[in-house]
Amino acid sequence: MQTTTQAVIFDIGGVLLDGDTPMPGAVDALARLREADIPFLLLTNTTRRSHADLLAALHQAGLDVSAQQLLTPARAAAAWLQSHQTHGVLLIHPGLLPDFAGVDTTLIGAKIEATGPRAVIVGDAGEGFTYTTLNAAFRELMAGATLISLSDSRYFREADGLSLDAGPFVRLLENAAGVTSIAMGKPGASFFQQAIAALGFSAENITLIGDDVHSDILGAHAVGLRTTLVRTGKFQTDDARLIPEGTGLASDVTTAVDQLLADS
Repeated sequence: MQTTTQAVIFDIGGVLLDGDTPMPGAVDALARLREADIPFLLLTNTTRRSHADLLAALHQAGLDVSAQQLLTPARAAAAWLQSHQTHGVLLIHPGLLPDFAGVDTTLIGAKIEATGPRAVIVGDAGEGFTYTTLNAAFRELMAGATLISLSDSRYFREADGLSLDAGPFVRLLENAAGVTSIAMGKPGASFFQQAIAALGFSAENITLIGDDVHSDILGAHAVGLRTTLVRTGKFQTDDARLIPEGTGLASDVTTAVDQLLADS
């Protein structure tokens, strides 16, 4: 028996937004889902902006999204630190600091007064990735700290082209310290499962729409979600060869939602 889509998860960059500009059809796509009474969430690996700043950018772009509909890995990591009573050592972009307000943390390289367990939190630190900061993170890991990744994405698209994301730096630290990171962002299963639980439907009845074949499509497919890859954002021509059987392929978010509504 063929399943139908009862809820949707969107990636943001390259699907709904191009920088801070709405992708063609993005505003209408969300409105049409709302009219069809199909709930949706936004799931992003963006780790240069706080939850509040990203939500404001979405609103500025005309995308009608509530705070509860936006899930970010930084908030998940902050909750993990609190629940595990662990001190966070942050190797992140300064724009992400508000999401760790009120949580026991220290910036990488600073003197740490706290005792007890530690975790190195790695996001897209941008220019903050230097030999000094990476070596400080390495030393923390060698001393027993847990490694937490906010994004395992390999790259993202900026106005002037593709840029390295946090994933390659996480792999570097894993290799150097001989550890395995806990993934708070895509393609980590826990991030998708958080979205599935929030939507309240079975994974097979939820469709993820994304532009990254690795972080979005393969990650979502691994936890049983239906998937659609759009040919926008960071999509590369060879990506179409990598998608799992049953994955939809759409020119953009408008076409993806057209296909979804036609099958529902």
